[in-house]
Amino acid sequence: MDTSSARERYEQLKQEIHFHNHRYHVLDAPLISDAEFDRLMAELKRIEAEHPDWVSPDSPSQRAGAAPSEKFEKVRHPRPILSLANAFGADDARAWYERIRKLDDRVEKAAFVVEPKIDGLSVVLHYRDGVFVQGATRGDGEIGEDITANLRTVKAIPLKIPVNQGLGNQNSRMSELPLFASATPTPNHPIPNYLVVRGEVFIPIKEFEALNQKLEEAGEKTYLNPRNTAAGSLRQLDPAITAARPLTLLVYQVVHFEGGNVPASQWELLDWLRGLGFPVTDVARRFTDLESAIAYTETWDSRRDELPYEADGMVIKLDDLRLAKDLGYVGKDPRGAVAFKFPAREVTTKLNAIGVAVGRTGVLTPYAVLEPVEIGGVVVERATLHNFDYIAEKDIRVGDRVLVKRAGEVIPYVIGPVPEVRTGAEQPYRPPATCPACGQPVEHFEGEVAWYCVNAACPAQLVRNVEHFVSKGAMDISGLGIRIVEKLIEAGLVGDVADIFLLRREDILEAVTKKDRKTDKEPPGKIADNLLAAIAASKNQPLPRLLTALGVRGVGEVSARELAAAFGSLDALASASAEQLQMVEGIGPNIAAAIVDWFGREQNRKVLEKLKHAGVWPVEQGNGKSRKEEGALAGMNFVVTGTLPTLTREGVKEFIESHGGKVTDTVSRKTSYLVLGEAPGSKLQKAQALGVKVIGEEELRKLVGESATHFS
Repeated sequence: MDTSSARERYEQLKQEIHFHNHRYHVLDAPLISDAEFDRLMAELKRIEAEHPDWVSPDSPSQRAGAAPSEKFEKVRHPRPILSLANAFGADDARAWYERIRKLDDRVEKAAFVVEPKIDGLSVVLHYRDGVFVQGATRGDGEIGEDITANLRTVKAIPLKIPVNQGLGNQNSRMSELPLFASATPTPNHPIPNYLVVRGEVFIPIKEFEALNQKLEEAGEKTYLNPRNTAAGSLRQLDPAITAARPLTLLVYQVVHFEGGNVPASQWELLDWLRGLGFPVTDVARRFTDLESAIAYTETWDSRRDELPYEADGMVIKLDDLRLAKDLGYVGKDPRGAVAFKFPAREVTTKLNAIGVAVGRTGVLTPYAVLEPVEIGGVVVERATLHNFDYIAEKDIRVGDRVLVKRAGEVIPYVIGPVPEVRTGAEQPYRPPATCPACGQPVEHFEGEVAWYCVNAACPAQLVRNVEHFVSKGAMDISGLGIRIVEKLIEAGLVGDVADIFLLRREDILEAVTKKDRKTDKEPPGKIADNLLAAIAASKNQPLPRLLTALGVRGVGEVSARELAAAFGSLDALASASAEQLQMVEGIGPNIAAAIVDWFGREQNRKVLEKLKHAGVWPVEQGNGKSRKEEGALAGMNFVVTGTLPTLTREGVKEFIESHGGKVTDTVSRKTSYLVLGEAPGSKLQKAQALGVKVIGEEELRKLVGESATHFS
């Protein structure tokens, strides 16, 4: 490459890396993998090594991250928050060692500490007189974003640590506390009055998977990966959103201190930080030579799935912090440490087709049919595409070359297309108009992520529909377990929920297995008789129970009671218009449209006709369960989203109603409060858009005068 071409490529690389830095650090929405980004940086540094006179302060090699977002107050760090140089294998690590050994002969006798390189968001925590006073993102390494309020919601961050307040008595008091045993002040290490530490905030893999599962079951948009989710959670303007996410952190560095001292060994420092109450990795190990450190690091390449968090490598550090400081840094990479990166588990392959799976709740989920490719020793032919909005946002087309990631046992997923290699033959994708399982039209409302099949007799979701229909909160048909249901469906005896009321004794006897008996001596006939009695008794369930059991999207127990009270029968409800439905408390335009659509489907009308013929056609005589009209919450409307600390969904409803309040399923301008729990759904965003006040379980209890100490 001649000088002119090299300069042109260099400027192009700078622009590309700045762009991807901004996507990663500011928008929390990267477009390329870490491995690709590392390759771009490596190419940039090679050109800079050949042409050092081209290097300017705006080069990505001279920056630690990206400029902080304008939506937060700025924080200037007391010391630069540096990044790390990368080593792609043992030879690179040895080359790093040789470079620093030539600069200082003390390196030859140095020990090393190996720690995990967590794929999260770097944060800087400030403590004055032992109290957490400020927290910030890394930003560009010099200036970060003030996210103190959000960081206070991360339970792993200690809000108070021990400090020096009269070293005599204070020492004796602290020595009695096991937690602070290793951080007891000594003449050599008095605890600083001003301490700034650095850590990595992340979402544990299991917590991330559980969060996405809840979102997927609710038909809401899932998150792409733990790192982006953690970063996005911390950089919210509303701390309540941050508090609802399962964030934690590990601390590994002291950035700055005043009025005391800290250990001069990284190994001792980790123990010292742990003693102050900071969470510290238990994976770190100390070695007296580099080869042992490299060997330990390499063991984690195949064991990385044992870590509870995403890690893209291990960090090898000089144990002697004074030596590391004396070595200084090159660009903005400290010479005293190197990031030993794991091999990427991301590959590119061709997207041959997009298939659609129908879940047990009727949600349609797209998946990628791939040209077979090996990822981490496993041949992958299919990968998740999350949802249809994801396909549209990423502009994923059939025939694209796509980037696919697989990590451990996690289902492989498509990160996105590689548009640079498109030929023009790729085809944009359109979501299906009909369900691939039953052929009925699918349902989708503007502004919602999920697409649904609402056919009550759809074979792909029949087991789940029957399971819901007979559940305790619906028709309460005791004894009709999932194994019996599956047997009845396999035998063709149950094609929809109405067929339950046509079952004969001999049908049930055929479906009963040993696993369904409470004891080996229990005769199958008794199970059949009890089940038939439960089915007969369920015909007397009130209208709200039947409405709940039918599984109309958006109609839960609360709205079912309201609809039953307003219309009195299924006949009246089936003929109601969307406008009439919206006059009912808690019924918004989307739910009203879903109700009209459900009752308008021919397959669903056939189910209703069969229920009516079987005598399952209750008429509401009164107003259902009466609410307490007096109490601290009288006149207030509540919506609940997410999982609360101590109250179940039914429990919080009863709690609110027992104090005179009302619980609805939909957020509207009439909503007084949104009660927020862990892993909330889209109701939170709607409440914020409408200006509805958001509270937690503790604030809810305070509204009725219960002491906050209830939660201790």
